[in-house]
Amino acid sequence: MTYGLTIIFFSYMLEKQLSSVFYPRLLANVFLGIIVTHLFRKALLSLSLHPPMPTFKWGQLLILLLTFASAYSFLTSYAVEILKLYDATRKVTLQRRFLISLVIDTPIIFVWVSIYILWHYIEFTNSEAIQKVKLESLIKELQLKTIKSQMNPHFIFNALNSIRALVDEDPQRARQAITELSNILRSSIQADQSEVTSLEKELNIVKDYLALEYIRFADRLVVEYAIDPETLSNQMPPMMLQTLVENAIKHGLSKQPGNCLIKIISTYQDNKHVLMVQNTGVLDQEIGRDGFGLQSTKNRLNILYRGNALFEILQSQPNQVTAKLIIPIAS
Repeated sequence: MTYGLTIIFFSYMLEKQLSSVFYPRLLANVFLGIIVTHLFRKALLSLSLHPPMPTFKWGQLLILLLTFASAYSFLTSYAVEILKLYDATRKVTLQRRFLISLVIDTPIIFVWVSIYILWHYIEFTNSEAIQKVKLESLIKELQLKTIKSQMNPHFIFNALNSIRALVDEDPQRARQAITELSNILRSSIQADQSEVTSLEKELNIVKDYLALEYIRFADRLVVEYAIDPETLSNQMPPMMLQTLVENAIKHGLSKQPGNCLIKIISTYQDNKHVLMVQNTGVLDQEIGRDGFGLQSTKNRLNILYRGNALFEILQSQPNQVTAKLIIPIAS
């Protein structure tokens, strides 16, 4: 419609008297233009023209532009010829009319496409900015909830009772246990200050945690490490490994008699960081459904790695449960 009004305006400015076929021909051009640009818009949407656009996308866009410009020029020229919407004294061949229309209409369509793409670029950029703010807010919310979940009062009370029992029996070990508990609490409080931390720092927290649990369970708790040294610098969400180990203690050692082996494995697989926490026991099918810790782990991974990370808990052997975490390596 804007195109039609523009043509009318300039025609009145440049010509004192319009021919009898001017308005019918303009109406046919506008009608065909609406159809062609509608189809053009659908083709543009199929290309997913979102920033940043690679070079081949611009090539596809140029080919699409020339294709639809040619189609529009041909259709309008053919309509003029079939409906005889021309001045008989100034009639030109269909081929010549097509070339003239192509030269005139292509820049107009190019301007329309440029405005359309610019509008969607701005709309997409604003949408990305809003999503980023929402994402950061959600990450902070999850981190705060995770910190609260790690400040498990039962664990703290048990640790304090174990330390109290050691005060008379082994004062040096009691002092060490207080340091370990302090390290865990400090790490929990500091966990909201960054989105990721190194595996090495996470392991230090876990070792302090297991040392305190060892005071309670003594010889029943057996811990093994299979850590590839090259993975120590890999980044991961803070307190996540501690969550998996705490879950292994809760559903492994605490729910069955006898010894429990907790094994922590860190390695590379298919250019990804694979982290596993294994514990003796049988998988509880209800695990994670009503507990915040494991659900929080899934949510944090989905947010931080945009669905490219994997977390699962499975019965890896008849008497062994494995919590498996696969994190993409940042390039």
